[in-house]
Amino acid sequence: MCTCQTHTAEPIDATLTFKVEDMTCGHCAGTVKSALERGLPGAVVTADPAARLVAISGTRDRSAAAQLISQAGYTPA
Repeated sequence: MCTCQTHTAEPIDATLTFKVEDMTCGHCAGTVKSALERGLPGAVVTADPAARLVAISGTRDRSAAAQLISQAGYTPA
C-alpha cells in the first residue's frame, strides 16, 4: 500500500445527500425513495420529509441520483 499521503480516496460507504424542498410529506418521501432504489440497485436510501433531506449510500453517482429524483417529480439541490 502506498504511504505517500498524497492520494485522496472517497470512502466506500460515502453518502450522497440532497435537499429536496418539495418533498413535504411521507408520500413524497416514499415516492423519492422508491425511485432511487429502483434506479440505483443496491443503494440504501433514507428520505426525511420533515428535514426535506434524502441520503443515499451504496452509490457515488450523484448525477444519476439527481436525475432519478427529478424524474420522480421532485427538485434535488
